[in-house]
Formats: sequence, structure tokens, C-alpha cells
Amino acid sequence: QVQLVESGGGLVQAGGSLTLSCVLSGFTLEHYAVGWFRQAPGKEREGVSCISSSDGSTYYRGSVKGRFTISRDNAKNTAYLQMNSLKHEDTAVYYCATHGWCTWEEDEYDYWGQGTQVTVSS
Repeated sequence: QVQLVESGGGLVQAGGSLTLSCVLSGFTLEHYAVGWFRQAPGKEREGVSCISSSDGSTYYRGSVKGRFTISRDNAKNTAYLQMNSLKHEDTAVYYCATHGWCTWEEDEYDYWGQGTQVTVSS
């Protein structure tokens, strides 16, 4: 059974940091790209970052570039999203998802986690 479980969300003050984890089970992470998406209240879900399976290339949306870092540990079947210098506008439910390659098209992702809430107080 394929399962993705996010953790690490919480309440943090603006300027603070959080690290999200996405643990995958039921398949081998090394063959898949992992994307992080987020959905703020009343807004569409949007892509935040992605890390490829082939060469570990990373991609970020402009508003998080320089503040967020995506990484993966294939041995642990886990992907991470390190979030620094958090802003109130980063408040959202964060989801991880997998696909063969990185894309911003969320419909192309095959498996999704249940999400973890990140709340940044201003």
C-alpha cells in the first residue's frame, strides 16, 4: 500500500523556521520526484518546490526561493522541506506528492499525503 505521511508542521512566529518531512512507504523513493504543494485558506493549491529523482535537481516557486530548501534521503525513503525566514503568507496546509519527474501540474502527481498545517503568526 502506497502511503505518504507529512509531519513537522506547527505554529511559528514570522522569521522562524520549520522542517517538514514526508515519509513514503509502499514504494522506493529513489525512482520518484517529490513535490511539495500548499493550500492557503480560500486559495488554490500551488506548487512550492520539487526535487527530481534522476539528478536531484531542485525547483522552487519564486516567493520561497532562498528561504526554502528541499532535500531527500533515499535510504530513509523521506523527503524534507526546510523552511526559513517564514512569513505570514506562508501559512497553509503543506502536502507532499510523488511523480516520475518534477512538474508544477498537480494533476500529474500520483500519490499525495494528507497534509500538515503550517501557521505563521505575524
